[in-house]
Amino acid sequence: MMKQKTTSKARAKTVSKPRLLVLHGPNLNLLGEREPQHYGEVTLEDINLALARRAEMAGVELESFQSNHEGALIERIHAARTQEVRYIILNPAAWTHTGVAVRDALAATGIPFVEVHLSNIHAREAFRQHSFFSDIALGVISGLGHQGYLLALEYLLNKLNTD
Repeated sequence: MMKQKTTSKARAKTVSKPRLLVLHGPNLNLLGEREPQHYGEVTLEDINLALARRAEMAGVELESFQSNHEGALIERIHAARTQEVRYIILNPAAWTHTGVAVRDALAATGIPFVEVHLSNIHAREAFRQHSFFSDIALGVISGLGHQGYLLALEYLLNKLNTD
């Protein structure tokens, strides 16, 4: 019986980095300018860069996507299903309180996710205190500003190490 030799190039093709996806909902492209008393002064670009740096250090592939269009976010969630995305970090923004279609897309794909909010939605207006996502999320981080994203990433990196 002859053993087939596997080259390092062939092994590299079969071993891929774990993939994570960060999704940002509507108006988050205005971070740093929009209502800093609620959302802080850090920009979305700053958040994405910090996440990318940490993911790179951990050897994880991370993509960030923001849209003001619900359909675009839904399409990105659907695409994640066939792209071997292991986990999602989601800030649904205003869709937190209205986004049944986004929730259905997440439920349909079955990709586990952490829900993140920059402000504490439970200390805001009554209509902001209900989330259509929290009951199907792995966890919810609310009110810790931009650091909430990094905490969500750390949690998911730990999960990847124990999966």
